[in-house]
Amino acid sequence: MNRTERFYRIELLIKSRGGVNFETLMDELEVSRATLKRDLQYLRDRMDAPIVYDRFDNLYKFEGEAALGETAHQLPGVWFSESEILALLTMHQLIAGLDEGGVLGRHLQPLLDKLNGMLGTTASESKELMKRVKIVHPARRPVPSRWFEAIGSALLKRRRLDIVYFTRAKQSESQREVSPQRLIHYRNTWYLDAWCHQSDGLRRFALDAVRSAKVLDSRAKDVAVKTVETELDSGYGIFSGKAVQWANLVFTPEAAQWVSLEEWHPRQTLRTLADGCLEMKLPFADATELAMDILRHGPQVKVTAPAALARQVAQRLREAAAQYPQAAGK
Repeated sequence: MNRTERFYRIELLIKSRGGVNFETLMDELEVSRATLKRDLQYLRDRMDAPIVYDRFDNLYKFEGEAALGETAHQLPGVWFSESEILALLTMHQLIAGLDEGGVLGRHLQPLLDKLNGMLGTTASESKELMKRVKIVHPARRPVPSRWFEAIGSALLKRRRLDIVYFTRAKQSESQREVSPQRLIHYRNTWYLDAWCHQSDGLRRFALDAVRSAKVLDSRAKDVAVKTVETELDSGYGIFSGKAVQWANLVFTPEAAQWVSLEEWHPRQTLRTLADGCLEMKLPFADATELAMDILRHGPQVKVTAPAALARQVAQRLREAAAQYPQAAGK
């Protein structure tokens, strides 16, 4: 643990416990008496830390408003608050769940070690903290770490990629040269937005369908983020397309309690009707994912427009009901 980490830890230990005695600080920091004395003196004299020694309780504490938590003393160069560090440690668990081969975790470990030191926790306390946070990844489609690292490297270095991609709809593989523009994590699956030099346009690739990825020496074609957003984000969900239509959905009052708090699309509009139902209007380019989310609400939602989307959802419902002929007859 370096000196800066000790400074963070001293302040956070005092703040979190209200007061800490000298021996405890020595044990927590694993330093000598002389080193701890110098650290405390430096914090008070050079960094204006409001640390005082309470002779009655034999504890080092914060004085004045800092002791009441009404003002926050920050060390020069502090980038993260205690709550932000906790959030970052939680993100580590999320990344660990996504990173099948441990590539991201390996690269982030030095930073995480420093965050643990700043948080004022021991290794055992940090592990215990992580046990109190659980992130579930339903229907996760893992990406081989070697492809993820190659794609991430190409994106950061602005290099082109040579990929072999499996298209599920055609049940075939194709080799493509692409210029990566951005990575997206959506519903527990990673996607790459890239300029495809074969089709001469922007395309979205599911990383779990990448069969191989090689970083090339040639520089990637740069596409303005605004252009990427306009072409690939205008529709609903992960499915892109320029021909955008608007869906009109009406949810029952029961479903409205939850749906009114959800964002299905940044451009959606919501309106409460006189009977308590909720009307939602949102854009879509491909109905595939939108239909799946509508079906999730069963009889608690009705598609009132466009007619083609209503027919598609109705047909799906009929096909689903046909799977249970005996149950339907009761």
